[in-house]
Amino acid sequence: MHKLQPKHVKLKPEEIKKLLDKYNISLSQLPKIRVDDPALPEGCVPGDVFKIERKEDDRICVYHRVVVL
Repeated sequence: MHKLQPKHVKLKPEEIKKLLDKYNISLSQLPKIRVDDPALPEGCVPGDVFKIERKEDDRICVYHRVVVL
């Protein structure tokens, strides 16, 4: 991982369920990221959900993406 690349953390199934329940959405309603995106680690499969932590100014913003083909 490059030092300027945002941190990508794969969520566990129970964390995904909490996220979906919190926002009352389905997996298909999450923003998408392609499985061949260079920012993702090796071995990702469609349906995986990642938490992306971007540093903006002096705070960390959290985004979520679901892996698709």
